[in-house]
Amino acid sequence: MSDYLLRPEDLPTWGQRTALRVLNLFGWRLRFKPLPGPHGIAVVYPHTSNWDFLVGLFGKWAIGLPFRWLAKDSLFRGPMGAVMRYWGGVPVDRSAPQGATQKLAQTMLSSKWCWVAITPEGTRSYRPHWKSGFYRLALAAKVPVLLVYMDYRAKELSVVDYMTLSGDEEADMAAIARVYEGHEALYPANAAPVRLAPREKNGTREQA
Repeated sequence: MSDYLLRPEDLPTWGQRTALRVLNLFGWRLRFKPLPGPHGIAVVYPHTSNWDFLVGLFGKWAIGLPFRWLAKDSLFRGPMGAVMRYWGGVPVDRSAPQGATQKLAQTMLSSKWCWVAITPEGTRSYRPHWKSGFYRLALAAKVPVLLVYMDYRAKELSVVDYMTLSGDEEADMAAIARVYEGHEALYPANAAPVRLAPREKNGTREQA
């Protein structure tokens, strides 16, 4: 599809044009629709390879917006920690996911502009469901959700589809699944089904 397709000559800065040309050089196209507001969550799926990070990073630079992204805090240790933060990384302590969700919601809403990217699979390996942190965060902060996909078969990075969660998990996840249907990961067998983790007997579920 050519809708919302970005071209280097249409971008305002040298850095944006260069980032998009790098993506184009490797066969990737980038589609982008203007964001619906100053706050939101970008759900990035599927995530099965380290290459996803590079494609997403160059996509971020091409769009020219300061998207932030969540990752486990262990990735921010050592000299690379400063680089990860400079690139927009936000460390998350997965031992306290509920507290982290509430804190992040407050941080988002207190900022003039804050869009946070989350990979709901939480790992590049196969898992039978998504973690629910993005869902809890979107409801807590009352912000829209941007559904980003990297389709390795079509070589397309799409930053176009938005939705507002209703709180009806079954209906919301079905709508999300329809957006991601047919878009292929680098390692399709490792892509998690688009569904939330089942609730435990006490009503809780894996979130971070």
